[in-house]
Amino acid sequence: MLRKAKYAIMISQSKEITTVDALWVLIQNQTKAVRQALVRRLLAEETKTKEQQAMVKDSLTRAYDQLHSGQIHTDVNNIFAD
Repeated sequence: MLRKAKYAIMISQSKEITTVDALWVLIQNQTKAVRQALVRRLLAEETKTKEQQAMVKDSLTRAYDQLHSGQIHTDVNNIFAD
């Protein structure tokens, strides 16, 4: 209870409340189950982002290898013509 009071005083002394501060206060006031659900969702989103980045990296690596091995056209104007 004291922690929340200190935080509220700190915000009231500031002229501007940032979005992060507002979200933090909202999250702090949620039940433990809700906070845990938010953590799971954030971690799942991070995992999905990393998987997408790995897929893009793999795709670009394959395209680069194909370009340098002569398997695809080097003329950008004709690359999608096939």
